[in-house]
Amino acid sequence: MQDQLLRVMAKEEGVLLQLCATTVTVNEAARRHVTAPLATAALGYALTGITLLGGLLKVKQRVSLKIAGNGELRKIVVESDSYGRVRGYVANPDLAGPLPLTDAAIAHAIGDEGILTVVKDLRVKGLYQGVVPLESGELDRELAVYLKRSEQVASLVEMGVRTDGLGQVRAAGGLLAQMLPGHDAKRLTWLAERLDDLPGLDQLLLDGEPLTATAAVLLRGLNYTLLEERPVRFQCSCDWERSRQALLSLGEDGIQSLIAEGEAVVDCHFCHERYVFGPEILETLLTELA
Repeated sequence: MQDQLLRVMAKEEGVLLQLCATTVTVNEAARRHVTAPLATAALGYALTGITLLGGLLKVKQRVSLKIAGNGELRKIVVESDSYGRVRGYVANPDLAGPLPLTDAAIAHAIGDEGILTVVKDLRVKGLYQGVVPLESGELDRELAVYLKRSEQVASLVEMGVRTDGLGQVRAAGGLLAQMLPGHDAKRLTWLAERLDDLPGLDQLLLDGEPLTATAAVLLRGLNYTLLEERPVRFQCSCDWERSRQALLSLGEDGIQSLIAEGEAVVDCHFCHERYVFGPEILETLLTELA
């Protein structure tokens, strides 16, 4: 099934609820980066988190999340836009970890000291940046802290990545609930209690439970409206032309050095796509600079 993001609102109670399924997206990222089990799970949490943050964007906006901790994973970078396109990578893709994986092992690999940085391109002058210190390595908790401290929005964040005995991702997804301005944040406690009565989101997805059904259970008794069902997918913005432009920015001397080496290879960090420029193409670039 295709991954998706569901957005619903209970306007009278002031609740905005987002649910996402990211299983296919996480597995595509793992395939591209050839990640070992523990790195896959941690990247899965980050991709799920950025999907939820992307759901808060308006048209043509983008958001990136960087987690730089003292754990063995070192750094995770993920991005999303307002159209459900996400991408990302982990600095240490070879971290396997003990199987079966646990949330505690994933949090430890991320680290309880470091920095979580969110950068938003809101299509206005300048970029918005929010920075908070890592406290636990549990990314759902870390994102809730970020939203409260940096954006002053009380939020409930819950994410799950379910792996099998071999470390393959069977299910991944998450939830983000926020209070609209002027409404009592106690409603989030009420939602958290309802969420505690359910199996984890990863288990619900594994059982084939639709996101709409989970939303209906959580908001039972409230008058809510379905705002959007948005497809989610791993998609990178790199391409051959952008890589060509990057080479042109090196100038004549830089391209001459690449010609002497025989070729230029541009390897995208986010998707591992490789763009190879042979001597003939590099010579053509030189003529463009002349």
